[in-house]
Formats: sequence, C-alpha cells, structure tokens
Amino acid sequence: MTIQHKPLVLFRARGGAATALLDRCPHRNVPLSMGRVRSGELECAYHGWRFDGAGQCVAVPGLVEGEVSLKSRCAERFACRELDGFIWVYATSGVEAPKEGPFRFPHLDDRAYTTVRREFRVEASLHAAVENTLDVPHTAFLHGGLFRTEEKKNVIEVVVKRHARSAEAHFHGEPAPRGLVGWLLAPRGGVVEHVDRFLLPCIAQVEYRLGERSHVVATTAFTPVSDDACLVFAVVTLRLPVPGWLVKPFVAPVATRIFGQDAVVLARQRQQIRLFGGEKYTSTELDVLGPQVTRLLKQAASGEAGEPHEHTLKMKT
Repeated sequence: MTIQHKPLVLFRARGGAATALLDRCPHRNVPLSMGRVRSGELECAYHGWRFDGAGQCVAVPGLVEGEVSLKSRCAERFACRELDGFIWVYATSGVEAPKEGPFRFPHLDDRAYTTVRREFRVEASLHAAVENTLDVPHTAFLHGGLFRTEEKKNVIEVVVKRHARSAEAHFHGEPAPRGLVGWLLAPRGGVVEHVDRFLLPCIAQVEYRLGERSHVVATTAFTPVSDDACLVFAVVTLRLPVPGWLVKPFVAPVATRIFGQDAVVLARQRQQIRLFGGEKYTSTELDVLGPQVTRLLKQAASGEAGEPHEHTLKMKT
C-alpha cells in the first residue's frame, strides 16, 4: 500500500501484531514486499536480510563478524493499530501510536445494526474526496433517483459549526430524502435528523435518524495515496424497522452504485484540473462543509490552532 507517496509493506510480526515498514530494503533498495514472512520476520527476496516487527535487522545471511542490527541496516517503521477489522497506519515513521487510539466506526458491536463495508479507490485529492462525500446538492443530480431528486419543495435551515479538529452541519426540518435510499430510511415519510461531519485527519460521516425507528450512519475513512488519489474505506451501519438480513442485499448494491458514480465524477474532475493547470473553484452558501474542510486541513498542516465558528444558512431541498 501507499500513504502520501510512501510505499509500505504490511505483515504480521511474531505474536500476530500488524506491522508496517517502508517498502525498501536498506541494503540494496529492493522492495521488501517481494519477500516472504518467516517466523514473524520479513525476509528480503534479494539477499535474505530479515527484519522484525520493529524494523530491526535481525539476520544477514553469511555475515560472520560485526553487528547485525546497526541502525543503518534497519528498515523504516510506521506505527500501526488494529481495531474493528481495520489496520490504521500512522503516516510519520519512527513515532509511537497515540495512546487514545484511532477513530472507531460507530455501532459495529451493536446487534441491532446491520453493517455494510466497501473499499475502493478514487482519483481525487483528500479535500475533493471528503467534500464530495459531505456535499448535499450533488446527490439530486449525480445520484438522482437513488438519493434525492431534482424537485425542490422545502426550505430548511442549516447550522454549521467548526471546532478545533472537526466541523459539522445540522440540517433542521429536512423531509426524508426522495429516492430509493429515502424510501428505505422512511417509507412513510417524515422529518429526519440529518448531521454531516468531518473529523481530522480523514473521516467523513453522514447521519440520518427518524425517531427510534430508523438510523443510518455512513462513515468514510480516506487514505491519501498521493496528491491526486485516495483509498476509500466506507462503513454503513443502519437500524431499520425491517430485519437487517432482509435489507442488506438491497443496501450493498445501492451503496456500491452511489460510490461508483462518485468515483467517476471525481476522476473527471481531476482530469479537468490537470488540463487547466490547477483548481479554480467558485462557491456559494450551498457548499456547506467544503470551506470548513479546507480550513481544517490547512490548519492541521501548519500546526495552527483552529478557532471555533458557527453560522446559519438556508437551503432548498
């Protein structure tokens, strides 16, 4: 896998712990991913050097004298945490994982919820991919019929809040979205509680609730492969009035269709940005969380502390 232009090799070290090393043998620069795991140690395919879960060189075949594990012979290591079926790799080498642990996807342990997981790749920057996930207006056109329609009858209020490491939009008075997804969430209609969120560094979340009967949370974690591409890990957890085993065969292909449509348009967007030599955006108040995501990402990159902010706008749905 690749994170921010850095190719990594993942394997399970002795004891089964997930381990990530830079995919480059310090001896002659051959990819370590060409090798094999032997007794919890990663063996380079070229000369048989072996590395443990800490990146320490533990064997140099044929070496009679001298220290095997000199610092210059060790592989660059990236901290890992395994949680809820995901392996989180921290993008800075040589540091330990924070004690508080990575983000936890909601409701995975709650038997009242059904879970659908999907993984795919988009040709887009981290900002563009996150903004797409949290952008409401495009759903009526790109996903028309599946999620919302072009017809707009209601004016709703949206309260946008930005915190030090997150931003969220609360949509007040929103009728259940029209389309297949809206019908699944609220077959009898009604007003939904709708909240969209962005959490640094890479989490987007869309939540819909209709009383105690229906609750859907779509959470997406993004891994930036490069400036122009991301891996996307999407988890949809839902509680509906009908049994989960009955709706899961329906939800999975619909979610896959929606994610696929987003991937196509993001790739075309990236092509045009390259064609014209850079981004040029014109925004309106309907671009609710996009500017907040931009600000938070820039603040995180510079180490600047974010200032709380709140404003209200109106939107027609």
